[in-house]
Amino acid sequence: MEPRGGRFRRRDGPKGEQEERHSGKGNAETHRAPDLVQWSQHMEAVKTQLLEQAQGQLTELLDRVMWEAVQSYPQQGRPLPSTPLDSLSRLVLEFELLIFSFGQLPLALVTWVPMFLSTLLVPYQALRLWARPGPRGVAWALRAGLGCSLLAAHAAVLCALPVHVAVAQQLPPASRCVLVFEQVRLLMKSYSFLREAVPGTLRARGGKGTQAPSFSSYLYFLFCPTLIYRETYPRTPNVRWNYVAKNFAQALGCVLYACFILGRLCIPVFANMSREPFSTRALVLSILHATLPGIFMLLLIFFAFLHCWLNAFAEMLRFGDRMFYRDWWNSTSFSNYYRTWNVVVHDWLYSYVYQDGLWLLGGRARGAAMLGVFLVSAVVHEYIFCFVLGFFYPVMLMLFLVFGGLLNFTMHDQHTGPAWNVLMWTFLFLGQGIQVSLYCQEWYARQHCPLPQVRHYNSCPAPHPTGHIPFQKASPFLFPNSTAMVRHQGLAWG
Repeated sequence: MEPRGGRFRRRDGPKGEQEERHSGKGNAETHRAPDLVQWSQHMEAVKTQLLEQAQGQLTELLDRVMWEAVQSYPQQGRPLPSTPLDSLSRLVLEFELLIFSFGQLPLALVTWVPMFLSTLLVPYQALRLWARPGPRGVAWALRAGLGCSLLAAHAAVLCALPVHVAVAQQLPPASRCVLVFEQVRLLMKSYSFLREAVPGTLRARGGKGTQAPSFSSYLYFLFCPTLIYRETYPRTPNVRWNYVAKNFAQALGCVLYACFILGRLCIPVFANMSREPFSTRALVLSILHATLPGIFMLLLIFFAFLHCWLNAFAEMLRFGDRMFYRDWWNSTSFSNYYRTWNVVVHDWLYSYVYQDGLWLLGGRARGAAMLGVFLVSAVVHEYIFCFVLGFFYPVMLMLFLVFGGLLNFTMHDQHTGPAWNVLMWTFLFLGQGIQVSLYCQEWYARQHCPLPQVRHYNSCPAPHPTGHIPFQKASPFLFPNSTAMVRHQGLAWG
C-alpha cells in the first residue's frame, strides 16, 4: 500500500508537469523577445554598412571613370562636352587621335630633307669617284677610300638622324612612321643603286662594262615606286591627274578609317585593361576581340599603301610597271602569300638577299638562303614596330621569324584547294589579333606606369583622385622586358 504522499504526487504529477511546461514556455518567449529585437537591430546595422560600402565603391568607380576620361583627353584646356549622352548616341568621327598621331609632322618632314639630300648626292658621287679612268694605284686607292668613307657617313646619317630626332623630340607614332619608312626606303634604294651600278662601272674601267649611269636616271629611281635600279623603265604616254587625285583621296580615307577603328574598337577595350587583374580568359578574349580590327588594319594598310599610294606616284611619274602585288588573298600556302603580298619588297629580298646569299653559299643550301631572307625581313619589321611605338617588344619578330618561317616551310605550294586558303586566312586573323592585343596592352601599360617610375617601387601609382593604386597582375605570356611584368615585380617587392 503506497503512502498518501506518493499517491498525491502521482495524481498531481501530470498536472504539475503541464504547469511547469507552460511556465518554461512562457519564460522562453520572454527571453526570445529581446533576442529578436537585437537580431533586427543587427540586420539593420549590417544593411546600413553594406549600403555605405556600396555607395563608397560606386563613388570611387565614378571618380575613376571621370579621371580616366580626363586623362585620355589629348588636349589640355579643351572644354569638356556638355552632353556626353549625345556624343555616345551619335556615330561621330573624332579627330583627336589623328591630330595626336601626326603631331610634329613638319619636324619629321624637315628631318627628311637631309636624309634625302644625303641619298641623292653621296652614292652617286661615290660611284663617280670609283668610275674615274686611270691606272690602279695610290690615287685610285685614295678615291676608293674616299668613296667608302662617304658611303659610311651616308649610312650613319640615315641610321642615326631619324632615331635621334624621334627620341629627342618625342615624335608621335604617325610622324615616326613617316621617318622610319623613308629611312628604310632610302637605304634599300641606295644599296640597289650601288649593287646594280658598281659592277658595270668597275668593268668599264677595263673597257668591258658600261659607263656610270646618268644622274637623271638615279633621280628618277629615287622617286619611282620600285626598289630595283634600272637605267630605264617602261613609261606610259601621259598622266591621268584625276586618277592621281582619286588614289590620294582613297589613301586619306583609309587613314581616317584606321583612326576610326582604333578609336572605336581598340582604345575602349585596351585603355583600361592594364588596370585589371590578369587572367588567361581575359587575354584570350582580348586576342579574339582584336582579330577584327587587326585584319581591318592589315587590309587598310595594303589598300592605302600598296594600291593607292604607289599607283598615285606611278601615275605621276608615268611609271609603267604597276605590279605592286598579286592575288595574295587566293593563296593556299604561306610561301605563295609572302611572294605575292608585297611584290616590291619581295623583288628586293629575292635579288639581293636570296640570290646573293645563294651565290655566296656556292649555289647550295637553298633553305639557308631562304632562312636568311626571313631573318632580314623579320628584323626590319621588328625595327619598324620598335621605332614607331617607341619600345622593344618582339611580338612581330617572334610571329614573323618563328611562326612565319615554320608556316612557310610547312604550308608550301604543294597544298592546294579552298581548305588551305581558309586555313591561311585563319592564321592571318589570329596573328593580327595577337599583334594588336599584345602591342596595345604594352602601350597602355607603359602609359599608366612608365619604366622610370617602376624603378622606384613606391612612386608607381597613377594620380587618381581617390588615392586608388591601379595594379595589374602581369601576364606570364609577356616578355621579360615588358613594362607590365616589371611593374608587377616592382609592386610585389615594394
